[in-house]
Amino acid sequence: MNSTREKGFRSGFVTVVGRPNAGKSTLLNHLLGQKVLIMSDKPQTTRNRIQCIVTEERGQIVFLDTPGIHKPKHKLGEYMVVEAKESLGDVDIILYMVDTSVEFGSGEEFVLEMIRKAKTPCILALNKVDLISKEQLAKQVQKYAQLLDFSAIVPVSALTGENTDELLKVIFAGLPEGPLYYPEDEVTDQPERFIMAELIREKVLQMTRDEVPHSIAVLVEEVEEKKTLVKVRATIMVERDSQKGIIIGQGGSMLKTIGRLARVDIEALLGSQVFLELWVKVKKDWRNRSDTLRHLGYDLRKY
Repeated sequence: MNSTREKGFRSGFVTVVGRPNAGKSTLLNHLLGQKVLIMSDKPQTTRNRIQCIVTEERGQIVFLDTPGIHKPKHKLGEYMVVEAKESLGDVDIILYMVDTSVEFGSGEEFVLEMIRKAKTPCILALNKVDLISKEQLAKQVQKYAQLLDFSAIVPVSALTGENTDELLKVIFAGLPEGPLYYPEDEVTDQPERFIMAELIREKVLQMTRDEVPHSIAVLVEEVEEKKTLVKVRATIMVERDSQKGIIIGQGGSMLKTIGRLARVDIEALLGSQVFLELWVKVKKDWRNRSDTLRHLGYDLRKY
């Protein structure tokens, strides 16, 4: 680790920014070749800055996956935006992802202004090209080329993997020669407990109604390794009693489904049989409570 490789080995840090739902986590999971980041069609799914590591013969890229940049409405939202803004400093490249299937608006202009201030080389990934025509794509390329002097503009589909090899090629070309920052088999800097909690939260996002997703958090309370399986106990935190009822469901049916789906992903992560025990707890207005946010692992000293 940290030893300089043979000449030509490139390495560095790339922060991935964009509006909510731009497809950042989908792209990184594809590049990693496994599921590390949770995915959902709900905005602001990613809440933390997470490092994802891609290592090849030609080099090592340390990606920083950031929360989608948006106008915050609570302390958690403020934290998420600070995480995204801070990631623009002290990196080698900014990878700016845009959802080409959505009209350009003030949100994209806000992100572009942040990138301009950072003065870091920026690659534009125009995502979801599988959803638009070639003519629409050509117009978007032309439009964005006039807004910022990008190092490169690469159309991709994070979902299908279209042109992602070209994106990696462009990123590696923009990195300096450098050391191996992480062991070759490491794909993230996050502990297993964090990833397990995120996998559970993903299933809640997928299975519940619109009024629940932003109001939930998951805390893995206990992990006990036994001879034949791993026992995991986790708490799903909500803000209102009505949300608790939705997550539990009639006769506990919804909670059972969430647990069953999450267990499959956790078993794939750990490579072991898992017994998953889920509890639901009401913590009113937790997104605005500093003590609760700290307990969940958010570093509030940054703002």
